[in-house]
Amino acid sequence: MEEEKSPAPLLHLPTKLPDHRNLSDRPSQPPAGGWKAAIFVIFVEVAEQFAFIGLSSNLIMYFTTVFHEPTATAAKMVNNWSGVSAVFPILGAFVADSLLGRFKTIIFSSLIYCLGMVLLTLSATVIGAPHRKPVFFFALYILSVGEGGHRPCVQTFAADQFDEETPEQRKRKSSFFNWWYVGLVVGSTLAVFLVIYVQDNIGWGLSFGILAGVLAAALLLFLCGVKVYRRHIPVGSPMTRIAQVVVAAARKWRVDNTRQEWRVCYEEDSHAKNEDEGQHKPMTLDRRSQFGRILDKATLIDDEDKARKKRDPWRLSTVAEVEEVKMLGRLIPVWFSCLMFAVVQAQIHTFFTKQGSTMLRSIGPHFQIPPASLQGVVGLTILLTVLFYDRVFVPSARKFTGHHSGITVLQRIGIGLFISILNMVASALVEAKRVAVAAEHGLIDTPKVTVPMTIWWLIPQYMLCGVSDAFAVVGLQELFYDQMPESMRSIGSAAYISVIGIGNFLSTAIISAVQAASRHKWLVDNLNRSKLQYFYWVLAGLSGLNLCCYIWVANGYVYKRVGGKDGEDHGKNSNKGGYGDDII
Repeated sequence: MEEEKSPAPLLHLPTKLPDHRNLSDRPSQPPAGGWKAAIFVIFVEVAEQFAFIGLSSNLIMYFTTVFHEPTATAAKMVNNWSGVSAVFPILGAFVADSLLGRFKTIIFSSLIYCLGMVLLTLSATVIGAPHRKPVFFFALYILSVGEGGHRPCVQTFAADQFDEETPEQRKRKSSFFNWWYVGLVVGSTLAVFLVIYVQDNIGWGLSFGILAGVLAAALLLFLCGVKVYRRHIPVGSPMTRIAQVVVAAARKWRVDNTRQEWRVCYEEDSHAKNEDEGQHKPMTLDRRSQFGRILDKATLIDDEDKARKKRDPWRLSTVAEVEEVKMLGRLIPVWFSCLMFAVVQAQIHTFFTKQGSTMLRSIGPHFQIPPASLQGVVGLTILLTVLFYDRVFVPSARKFTGHHSGITVLQRIGIGLFISILNMVASALVEAKRVAVAAEHGLIDTPKVTVPMTIWWLIPQYMLCGVSDAFAVVGLQELFYDQMPESMRSIGSAAYISVIGIGNFLSTAIISAVQAASRHKWLVDNLNRSKLQYFYWVLAGLSGLNLCCYIWVANGYVYKRVGGKDGEDHGKNSNKGGYGDDII
């Protein structure tokens, strides 16, 4: 298809305007960076993940055994808290990118996180029963605030330690995302084996105290690397720049952008200069969508703009600013099409755990596996899958595809979404088997009696959770980092996390809808009377429809160009190495 010509000539603004600082001119500390700096941040994230999973993975048992909440209500409470914790990072990312910077935001949020965990410990040990519940929930949502500042910044801050200017550094960064996730898995796995054992066999207060101590140690470790970190100064609110582009485009929506006499505003960029020719190569407008063509009008210089001595950013945007907003806009459909994946993963901390609590969990005569500890299988599966993916699959696939990551990021996410469907199918079949065994032994109306079926039957669904996580979650992390404008990368990290958060809210909504549609017969406290397998089939069907939408969205997605040789046109597409016009 012949590409539409963009309006020309271009207007080169002679000076930088005070309201928009060029990202390439941002002051930063003398960089050390690399793995030497990133390893400190990875250890901090391991500790944070240890604390978060140590709390969240068994929270449904705390609600049902300590607060005596019904199972469905407890599941919704866990989903709502997890959702809030995963949506708050959007606010934290805004603060980091526009006000404090990532380094300071990590420090402040870590302090808040520690405070919340200390209050949680006090609520389970010192505070009396009448006030325990309100203090517990107050502390729980303080943790959400700390999580909001911590999660979007830590990964982005670690990834910032790698440069994108050379192919070698880009390969290291791509590998970094895999090893970053390995670190998360290590923290999660240690939590579900150690912390949950303490919770089930010793006491909740001691487990919360351990988590508080680990968080405090992590903060001290993070500060040990202060001299080797690469730190960027925040460049102002990215939301303001997005709003300026949208408003400028709206104010010129009647302007005919096909008229050749209109000039385009291009702010001169020293990095765009071709030193061999002494000329500047402007960023070209991507005009392949109606959405893009509408935003392009923000760059057109009409008579009113010509009459101004200074550019009004609320009326005239540069090509680079418009392209940044387009990058963000292209990610929104991908974001929506991954929500059902998050709904499926939300079952790990809720109904999967309750299933396990009804089954045989004995190992030998004296030891019983805590039902939530089976989540460690997810972590171990992720660890093995990521190692296989990074060391075997990617080098092999690279020989056939020529892509530096073996397959595209969207292909990786799509594989994860497909495996999550298989996960729900396996879960439904195992649950049907469990209910059949309960009926066969006359246990339908005796939910407190253990069903004579070993908990190891749940292993396949936990393993499928791990494999789908290794593909989809790591892919989402990389996509929402690499495909975001540099000034919005904390927001990109928060956007990926918010997929999990909104997915938890959506899980709550689906539970409520299923309860209403089934007249509270499918999801009841007595799992032997419940129709949990039907609920899993509903999720499998919704996930299948969601996968179809994802494939349609992904096939139309155009990657931004990352890195490349100096002087290379950023508008070009490539199927070989860099991110070009790849499709899944």
